[in-house]
Amino acid sequence: MKKILLVAIGLSAIFTSCKNVLDIEDLQSLDEEKVWKDPNLINAYMANLYTVFGNWNTSADAYSEQLVGIPMQLNTITPTAGPFKTWNYTNIRKINTAIQKVQESTSITEDVKNKTLGEAYFLRAYVYFDMLRLYGGIPYITIPQDAKTDDLNTPRNSTKETFDLLVKDLDEAIKLLPQTIEKSSSNYGRIDGNFAAAFKAKVLLYKASPQFNPSNPFNNAYWKEAHAANKTAYEQLIKNSYSLTPDYANITLQEKGPEVVFAVINTYPNKVANWDYGVRPGYESRGPAGAVPTWDFVKEFPMKDGKIYSDPTGKYFKSDTDFLQSYWMNRDPRFDKSIVWNGKIYEVSGKAGKRQYTSLGIADALDNFGINPAAGINSTNQDRYSGFFILKNSKLSLKQTEVETQYDVDFVLMRLAEVMLNYAETANETGDLATAQDMLNQLRKRAGIEPGTDGKYGVTASNRDQMREAILAERNIELCFEGHRFWDLRRSNKLKTLDKGTKYGVEAIAINADGSEMDIKQASTLAKTYQLKEANFKYSILQVPKNGVKVSEVPDTYYFFPIQQSIIDRNPKVLQNKDWGGTFNPTME
Repeated sequence: MKKILLVAIGLSAIFTSCKNVLDIEDLQSLDEEKVWKDPNLINAYMANLYTVFGNWNTSADAYSEQLVGIPMQLNTITPTAGPFKTWNYTNIRKINTAIQKVQESTSITEDVKNKTLGEAYFLRAYVYFDMLRLYGGIPYITIPQDAKTDDLNTPRNSTKETFDLLVKDLDEAIKLLPQTIEKSSSNYGRIDGNFAAAFKAKVLLYKASPQFNPSNPFNNAYWKEAHAANKTAYEQLIKNSYSLTPDYANITLQEKGPEVVFAVINTYPNKVANWDYGVRPGYESRGPAGAVPTWDFVKEFPMKDGKIYSDPTGKYFKSDTDFLQSYWMNRDPRFDKSIVWNGKIYEVSGKAGKRQYTSLGIADALDNFGINPAAGINSTNQDRYSGFFILKNSKLSLKQTEVETQYDVDFVLMRLAEVMLNYAETANETGDLATAQDMLNQLRKRAGIEPGTDGKYGVTASNRDQMREAILAERNIELCFEGHRFWDLRRSNKLKTLDKGTKYGVEAIAINADGSEMDIKQASTLAKTYQLKEANFKYSILQVPKNGVKVSEVPDTYYFFPIQQSIIDRNPKVLQNKDWGGTFNPTME
């Protein structure tokens, strides 16, 4: 407890209402019981638990087609190895302790008690949901277990029981939390009823999803429940003055913007993150970029009319060959605000008129990509780069020396656009195609896509199946690099989209007006003053990674991951999932 509090008191500085939290007599001799009598110490304890929300993660979409890398190969995930091993009962115990102690306390006001319990119930649901979507039903423990007196070998609740208990916690949180914490409030950054309602709606979307109902994916009774919750969440946010940020580029950069439902607060120098450090081209950062988009994903952005380039009914229809040589032209404006490509204007670190190059022999060694023999050098980036970088959420004003230590943009964990897409999905599955279309229209209008003569912004869906695909595609673009894609494919039973897949990048080689290759020294000289534009290059597709053909292996068993064998060894009552040698059914069926 003492160690937890020392950490918590430091973290509580993110909430300005905790200004007197250090005004205690002796931290080293702190009595646990004193914590639950002091609102400042309770606040500090709860602040420590907010770390469950994480922070910016450049690799959040590493398991999808959005980013370069083949992280899942044959037998990557087993009961004894691989990622997705969350079993966070340490934080569950801390949360349960807070709930029990605050309920027992007679020394704090009802306001403090309600606020603390509301946050704790939400946090318990949040932590359990993280495990539920990995494994299905889990032991849903609601008391701080005593190692000496309690039977710690707790069995798994069924998946239905887990969902029900989780929603019960969220309902309790919604009752106790203030519905809205204003952006101007000193408590901004804490959980409120709006976030709790939106998160509950998301949980129920998962409950109804094909992942949890594989034999009846779209006609099960849970869709109605999910739709009611998502409608409530959306309408509540609109009533409380949430709206889409006018410019897609500013969703996170305009901190405390109208679209932000919940954000993790970052403030230099006390708390910073590593987004720009991980996505900027190496020459503009402190080393090679750790996350870069694939050509496969670049192609998924619609054109300005909202249709894919290969759609023959589209205003900007192109063949694959023509598209490759002009992929940056007439695109959905979100493309320009999300991706950096060869020759693009990229005014980073205050460099007016700067263009970013990726061409071998022209770009810096930390930025190049390609195999052009005329360059006379080999790129060291063939296994990690693609010829593209991430622009979205970058704070371009940071100088090269500052990206590692001064990126303090708030991490937006949930925003109105996600709530709208969740609502669109449940509306579609319950027969309300018009509402689903309206949600997409609003998002595409904000993006800057042309409305078309029918006012549908390029969406051609006319039935439930087509609209389902349109919503999934829209999520892929609107929420790109925010950590949703893999989970969206998984809950939609579409992991086959990733299975047996390879990934590609695009090499750029400078050319003369007649199409012949430009002398590399001449090209390099012109590039130094940013005279080479996108059209001054020819483009070809290269597989990445270059060395050895690597293929994604994403079998159907990955819809529910195995519980670690070490967990089962410690607690034999935790049964393994049926696709991993056990008997537990992780679905709702």
